[in-house]
Amino acid sequence: MPKKFPTAFTVLFFLIIVVAVLTWIIPAGQYERAFNAALDRAAPVPGTFHQVDAEPQGLKAVLMAPIAGLYDPATGKANAIDVAVFVLVIGGFLAVVTRTGAIDAGIGGLLRALRGREILMIPILMIAFAAGGTTYGMAEESLAFYAIILPIFIRAGYDALTGVAVIMLGAGIGTLGSTVNAFATVIASNAAGVPFTEGLLLRLLLLVVCLAAGIVFVMRYAARVRTDPSTSLVADQREANIAHFLKGTGSGEALPAFTRVRSIILALFGITFAIMLYGVIRLGWWMAEMSALFLGMSILTWIVAKFSAETSLDEETFVNTFVNGARDLLGVALIIGVARGIVVVMDAGKITDTILHGLAGMLAGFGHVIFINVMLVFQTLLSFLVPSSSGLAVLTMPILAPLSDFAGVKRDLAVTAYQSANGWVNLFNPTFAVVMGGLAIGRVSYDRWLRFLWPLLVILMVIIVGALSLAALTSDTPIPPKAPTSTQTPG
Repeated sequence: MPKKFPTAFTVLFFLIIVVAVLTWIIPAGQYERAFNAALDRAAPVPGTFHQVDAEPQGLKAVLMAPIAGLYDPATGKANAIDVAVFVLVIGGFLAVVTRTGAIDAGIGGLLRALRGREILMIPILMIAFAAGGTTYGMAEESLAFYAIILPIFIRAGYDALTGVAVIMLGAGIGTLGSTVNAFATVIASNAAGVPFTEGLLLRLLLLVVCLAAGIVFVMRYAARVRTDPSTSLVADQREANIAHFLKGTGSGEALPAFTRVRSIILALFGITFAIMLYGVIRLGWWMAEMSALFLGMSILTWIVAKFSAETSLDEETFVNTFVNGARDLLGVALIIGVARGIVVVMDAGKITDTILHGLAGMLAGFGHVIFINVMLVFQTLLSFLVPSSSGLAVLTMPILAPLSDFAGVKRDLAVTAYQSANGWVNLFNPTFAVVMGGLAIGRVSYDRWLRFLWPLLVILMVIIVGALSLAALTSDTPIPPKAPTSTQTPG
């Protein structure tokens, strides 16, 4: 019997152990932090790195990491608990809407409208998700869409992996090519001391070319799977996935009728997501407000469904349905905590700034093209440790952006290298809760996701390297005679 790839929990827990071991090997160090008004938060001060007393992380820290990844009892800081609660509430909300038959009825209408042209769902949806990624860095919000979109693709004859790819690659490539993303491009540009509009055309080009490559890649896979289901990378889960995502109705059974009440429920369903996006973009909402929104809309859906014969939901059925829906996503919520635990251990061991300082020192002295590509590599490595786009921007740009001046490279290229690297890594980063959570919802193991994705990753990296190299090559910024050195202050 062939050995199975370890589960996501095992992979992430192993990474926690690896990071804990590194805290015994890598010297502890820190940059001084100062409040940056432009960033509205504390940021590292260039030239202030100094060694500090080591704080190696032991067995207790390893065992505490998944808990501290959700909520750190030592500091009282909420880490990923808000995301986990959001996922659980979404599970309850989707279960209630599904129980009314509205989603299945809507799926039936969509499939009838696209009969013979179901493949068009892929570019339409990927462009929509990419719009969210490029404008505001759509990430955790995408988790709400898996339970909606996966049944559509399975009903249309595709597999769960196709649905996962449409969401994760659509939003992920959009973030890779961020244009006006306040959580990535704007923060990084402010930290680099340049307007975020500088480099906009290059980032727009990256967005269009990379998204086109992603759409073609997913469409080719989907067409192959629909023609021959045995070619699916999750072919052995086909029947189980049909039972799970279609709630045991089977792909060949008639879908519920599209009644007036179900149309009202679907309208409420769509309005919920419209309000969520408006709240995030314009009102500054985050996980707590979004969770409250989905809870409130669950109750409103129940009220609408309560008085209709075909969707009748009494109070007990409503509560049980909501709780069971949350239970279905409990594993996803726990995975999010374990993934965040990796960063918790690394920060507690005080090795994050040491790694950043070492990379900054290695960057000094390169020419245009080499510099920008070495920065891309370093930002790629750092993205595994700091998957948050805003967190990575605040951590790295105040240190790395000034080095661009000494390589004769415009600072906006350093911003583009940062966001391209972070977006590329977060398409498969095992420390990124959105990746591991999305795969868990889609019932796609991490190794199968890598098998599916690696050719596209190569294509995207070639596009990114080519675009950055060409832009750096045409840079007319003169190269100063000497690179800066970092000031060491006593610990």
